[in-house]
Amino acid sequence: MTRIYDCSVDTEYAAGKRLALSAIGRGALIVIPTDTVYGIAADAFSPEAVQKLLDAKGRDRTSPPPVLIPRITALDALAESVPQPIRDLVAEFWPGGLTVILHAQPSLVWDLGETRGTVALRMPSNPIALDLLSETGPLAVSSANRSGLPAAIDAEGAEDMLGTSVAVYLDGGVAGLGYEPIGERPGDTSSTIVDATGFDTNGGTVAIVRSGVISRAAIAAIIGDALQAEDTPDTPPEKIDAPPADVLPAEDGVTE
Repeated sequence: MTRIYDCSVDTEYAAGKRLALSAIGRGALIVIPTDTVYGIAADAFSPEAVQKLLDAKGRDRTSPPPVLIPRITALDALAESVPQPIRDLVAEFWPGGLTVILHAQPSLVWDLGETRGTVALRMPSNPIALDLLSETGPLAVSSANRSGLPAAIDAEGAEDMLGTSVAVYLDGGVAGLGYEPIGERPGDTSSTIVDATGFDTNGGTVAIVRSGVISRAAIAAIIGDALQAEDTPDTPPEKIDAPPADVLPAEDGVTE
């Protein structure tokens, strides 16, 4: 049976982190806490590991996972271009519960699934996630749940759903407690997803494609008219792992 490591105990955290880094290095899966929900994580640059992630969740390649990054500067390394409204939003809400969809750098050697050249990125604020990301670099991370079930908010809930498909579980306590659950479902603490892939063709606006812990009002307060009106038809090139959870979507489905 896969062990859950209690990160509130220094010796367990050290052991769990060491084993988690080893697991990522050999292409295995781990579960980590984020500030929104728990996430199942894989090496973003290993197609085999990403496929294991999708298989563990019961999803196919049409639902590619988002990518968690350790610092804002990684945005320019992974995205082809970053519109100013997105820079303003990440300056305000990162690290935190905002996922942004952008065109991926075409030179990236990875395979997240059928992304159509896009990538969903988020910098979480959970210190355990950031500590791990500082050593692994970008991780493909989706909500820790089987497809169709609510995203786990604790390590035990994740283990119940994912079992031995995951090599290491890191327990950082209950996730999402720092946010008001104002997502699309009762108790939903998933990240808000903003899509900027149409920025150059739709008059310079970005769209909220999933409501989450960062409210529309809070986003509008930062970027004003650059936020697409709610009644504007929006068909993003690829809603990466959406709906849910976290990291993307909170029921299921960013990224956190």
